[in-house]
Amino acid sequence: MRFGVDEAGKGPVLGSMFAAAVRAEPAALPDGVGDSKDIKPQRRERLAEEIHESADAVGVAEIPVERIDDDETDMNTLTVEAQAEALSAVARDGLSGTVDAGDTDAERFGRRVAGAVDAEVTVTAEHGADETDPLVGAASIIAKEAREAHVAELAEEYGDVGSGYPSDPTTRSFLADCVDRHGELPACARRSWSTCDDVLAAAEQATLGDF
Repeated sequence: MRFGVDEAGKGPVLGSMFAAAVRAEPAALPDGVGDSKDIKPQRRERLAEEIHESADAVGVAEIPVERIDDDETDMNTLTVEAQAEALSAVARDGLSGTVDAGDTDAERFGRRVAGAVDAEVTVTAEHGADETDPLVGAASIIAKEAREAHVAELAEEYGDVGSGYPSDPTTRSFLADCVDRHGELPACARRSWSTCDDVLAAAEQATLGDF
C-alpha cells in the first residue's frame, strides 16, 4: 500500500486551492489515471468516482482565499500545507509514497511535507509525478475535480466566472464587472494576485477619465 499526493488550483486568481491524497495499491486503480490536465472533463469525472471506489482511502484539503492572501505566508508554504493536510487524512506510520513537488527543490519540498504530517511516513517528491506515478495521477484527478466543483459553486453564486485563471478573458471580465458594479473585488478573488491590482488600476483610470 502506497500513497500519492497532488494539488490543483495553485495559479488561479479566483477561489480556493485543493490538494488530494490517495492511498491504494497501484494495481487497484482504474485504467487511464494520469495528469488531470490531459484528461477530458467527462472522463475525469468518471475516473474520480472509480478512484473513490477502488482506493483504500482518499483525503482532500482546501486552502481558501483568506489563507492565500495572508501576508505571513507564500504559495510554496501553502502548497506544502495543502498536501500535508490531504496526506494526514490517509497517512499511517510506515506508509511511503510520492508527492508532486511544488517547489523548485523537490527534495526540500518532500521533507517539508513529511515534517507536517503527524504519522511517520516516507515521502518522495518529484516534479511531474502526476505523469509518471499512477497514485499521484489519481490524486491529481481528485484534486482537479474538487477544484472544478468549487468553481461551479462560484458560478452559481456570481454567474459565469470562467475558469478562474488570470489568462481567461471571461474571468478578467467578471472581475472588472464586479469592480464597475460594486466598487470592489468579489470575496472569491485572490486580492494579492497582480491580476486584481491590474483590474483595480484599470477601473481607477477609467474613473479619472470621466472627469
